[in-house]
Amino acid sequence: MLEKYISIKPEVKEALEKGTPIVALESTIISHGMPYPLNVESAKNSERIVRENGAVPATIAIINGVIKVGLNDEELDYMGKTKGIAKASRRDMAAIVAKKLDGATTVATTMLVSGLVGIRVFATGGIGGVHRNAQETFDISADLQELANTDVAVICAGAKSILDIGLTLEYLETQGVPVLGYKTEDFPNFYTRKSGYKVDYRIDSPEEAANIIRTKWDLNLKGGVVIANPIPVEYEMDYDYITDSIDKALDEAKKLGVKGKETTPFLLAKLHKDTEGKSLASNMKLVYNNVEIASKIACEFYKAK
Repeated sequence: MLEKYISIKPEVKEALEKGTPIVALESTIISHGMPYPLNVESAKNSERIVRENGAVPATIAIINGVIKVGLNDEELDYMGKTKGIAKASRRDMAAIVAKKLDGATTVATTMLVSGLVGIRVFATGGIGGVHRNAQETFDISADLQELANTDVAVICAGAKSILDIGLTLEYLETQGVPVLGYKTEDFPNFYTRKSGYKVDYRIDSPEEAANIIRTKWDLNLKGGVVIANPIPVEYEMDYDYITDSIDKALDEAKKLGVKGKETTPFLLAKLHKDTEGKSLASNMKLVYNNVEIASKIACEFYKAK
């Protein structure tokens, strides 16, 4: 039945059949996270980094109602320059597929599709979480529920720094999602290496990460794992500077009535403008760093399958 809706790129299909390492990549970062042509350049660089580290990249998106697991260059370019592509979270998947629309997959839907086809490792920039003032808005990302229910390890630079980090970690704890820090005891804050919060456990190698996620699923403990990988020191932004920029962006979003799934793209674009491109440059570098570590973890995970 799934074959009716999902098209798997031959390279990815062969890797799934042989049990060789695969790293899933999202497409929201292409369609909504960066301007063209930097978004396509970043996507192609991410795929190149996956291959250089011994794994197969599987960028996931919905094109004309078909769920694509692995995109070719033409499809990557299409996702990067086409206007009006929907931001597809779990609630949107059925409608976008049935209506034969285009959709850029979020963390939640990239995890969902990865879980459906058997991909276990996914690299992204930052996960979604509990938004600030969520006690009034109830704005909580579907990423967190997906992490609670889908067996995929997500390598990220923490949660997006526009969020309430403390409440996001509390939510993950409640859902039984382990948060591992890659060579750190501090939970990273996307553009900065520290958020003031701690991870559950520190890990110091891809082997250690792979062993923990394998053990979790061997024990039939449902759900994902967050592997928080700090932005490299040389690309870290000044904490006060980026915090002030985020606060200003949040204030403007509130004044303009920006809500729901439009919030994150609006804030990222505003930060890019207000920081004169510095936030975008940091964003790209942290993504590449996550992709590299995810590829190494995938190789270790699949090695011992």
